[in-house]
Amino acid sequence: MDGIIIKGIGGFYYVKVLDKVFECKARGKFRHNDLSPLVGDRVKIDLENNKGFITHIYKRTSMLIRPSIANVTKAFVVFSIKNPDFNTDLLNKFLLLCEANNLEVVICFNKIDLASKNEIENCVSFVKSIGYESIFVNGKTGEGIDKLKKHLFNNITVFSGPSGVGKSTILNNIIGTNKMETGEISERLKRGKHTTRHSELIEIEGGYLADSPGFSSLNIDFIKKEELKNFFREFDNYSDLCRFNGCNHNKEPNCAVKAAVEKGEINKIRYDFYIKTLEEISNRREWK
Repeated sequence: MDGIIIKGIGGFYYVKVLDKVFECKARGKFRHNDLSPLVGDRVKIDLENNKGFITHIYKRTSMLIRPSIANVTKAFVVFSIKNPDFNTDLLNKFLLLCEANNLEVVICFNKIDLASKNEIENCVSFVKSIGYESIFVNGKTGEGIDKLKKHLFNNITVFSGPSGVGKSTILNNIIGTNKMETGEISERLKRGKHTTRHSELIEIEGGYLADSPGFSSLNIDFIKKEELKNFFREFDNYSDLCRFNGCNHNKEPNCAVKAAVEKGEINKIRYDFYIKTLEEISNRREWK
């Protein structure tokens, strides 16, 4: 039988097949091949004496390390406009990780009740200029939640974003229960008090939703200098117009991306973040 792993605890994997869930163990061959089943894996299972065994793991389309979930296709990148204040560099780093993991992105702005009209308009303008979709919600009242639900169909979706922005509150609102603990923002640290310590997929709206925030680590060490430009979607329309093949859009002459930045066709804040990240990757290599 074919199914999907929706939870893994202590060496047991819970595999959903149609409308049933089977508790399974993994065959020893996976250990010998240094392959461990992950939540989100599409697998084949056999039943022997009412016990389930995972016999095959189908090829993964993606794999997140923290949290450990396979085949994720979409990310809700959640930020608040106030408390904590919106930070463009931090958003860009989350977007970079989503792009590097080939995830479709929806930017979700929470706590809209705390923001002024001007602050909201600035966020709208920034997100629109970099080519992403944004949805504004109030996790406590449920405003905007239906718009998020429409994105769940036929996807494995994770929440991502910094601590304290209300990811757990939004998740609870989507699934209609207090699935995750929520806490007030620490006034001293301006960070959320609670973190989720396990991964589980919740079936909802024709898709699966991970109950743990994605990207608990913002480590970008796996990204190569030559690849970085590929993760900035607004460069795509200009890259082929550069004078040099393989242009890194930095110090090269006749660079179409730099020209687009000067004309205001590419957001300068994003481009500056790109250059800063490019230099970080280059410096990292020099120290190794």
